Amino acid sequence: MSESLERGLNKLRSQIDPQVRSFFSTCVHCGICAETCLFFTETRDPRYTPIYKTEPLRKLWRQEYTFWGKLAGKLGITDPLTEQDLADWETLVYDGCSMCGRCSMVCPLGIDISKIIFKVKTGLATAGYSPKDLAETTQRAVDIGSPMGVKIGALQAQIKHIEDDINLKIPIDVEQADYMALLSSMEIMYFPEYISALAQIFNHAGVSWTLCSEAFEATNSGLQIGNTEVAGVLVERIVAGAEKLKVKNVISPECGHAYTAIRWEGPNFIGRPYSFKVVHILELLDELQQSGRLKLAGMETERLTFHDPCSIVRRGGIDSEPRNLLRSFTENFVEMTEHGTMNWCCGGGGGVNSNERAEPVKLQAFNRKKSQLDELDVETIVTSCSNCRLVIEEGLEANDMDINIVGLTEMLAEHLVDGTAH
Repeated sequence: MSESLERGLNKLRSQIDPQVRSFFSTCVHCGICAETCLFFTETRDPRYTPIYKTEPLRKLWRQEYTFWGKLAGKLGITDPLTEQDLADWETLVYDGCSMCGRCSMVCPLGIDISKIIFKVKTGLATAGYSPKDLAETTQRAVDIGSPMGVKIGALQAQIKHIEDDINLKIPIDVEQADYMALLSSMEIMYFPEYISALAQIFNHAGVSWTLCSEAFEATNSGLQIGNTEVAGVLVERIVAGAEKLKVKNVISPECGHAYTAIRWEGPNFIGRPYSFKVVHILELLDELQQSGRLKLAGMETERLTFHDPCSIVRRGGIDSEPRNLLRSFTENFVEMTEHGTMNWCCGGGGGVNSNERAEPVKLQAFNRKKSQLDELDVETIVTSCSNCRLVIEEGLEANDMDINIVGLTEMLAEHLVDGTAH
């Protein structure tokens, strides 16, 4: 047995906690989860059924925790996991699962299937079985602080352009601000209008905020690849930056997995609670709107819909907030047939969009979103995740669909009443 295989198997064994053992013991193989996975529904390939993606972990469980598995081991008739097994599931799990969590919503026995798939990822990553693209972005995140290699100089350059454009100062390293905003590399490089929108909205509402030069990156590549140690390192940087500036709150941006990493998993990754509160940008915007601190004017008249990012809405609970905001400045907002906590994924979460090898199956999986959009005949899609935005833009282009896609925060900023800035 190679050293890497042994490391991976030991890591997989460590993931078989009482909850996992309970899940595997109660699964009745009903197959209901299959029809909730867009990789299965759009390919009809049985390998993409969610429960099949857990097979490496389930195989170890059967061999080492069940009566018949232990008996087979004593009789010398086991079928041990091999390097080829890990290689096969590396492709399957990283290319064909966006960690959207839709499968977990329908299991009649309450099995959190996506959580088990993440544990499989953890074992694969430990054994060195992960896509080259994801491994490289993860290493950049550790070495540089950003999966795309964005350094503070690039952010400052973008900020200078934005400040010149909107005639507002974007604060950096301000101590004791109420809020420290995080950004994803995608927003810095591809969607700087998000940063502009933050500045305009916070100036308008009189919000005390800052960016941190030592901890501005929200994306957590460790979570995407399944390396919990790296995930903890990246969370710790944000915590250190927030504690250094003595801020009261940290704002997670329009990025799904960033929100999961910093809001829900972060304290587990670093082994201690935060000294600050984490809020998603949509939670804060909804709070500002409900308290009367946002003065809006004008209504969007085109037919538009909202794409629910899985990690923010289904797994994060930010469901009513985007709809409250949209209804305050839209006249023709329509819901997709399946929306909110049961909306369909864009297909690029969980690191799939950073994995070039997964491009063909990702575009095939996008057909599920295409079907949703075809039913509505909308002019604009609004979303609140930069990764979803990139994936949907690519899917729209690949299918020759003439639909605009915008971020909710920037759309809201366009409706601020002039002359009310503090």
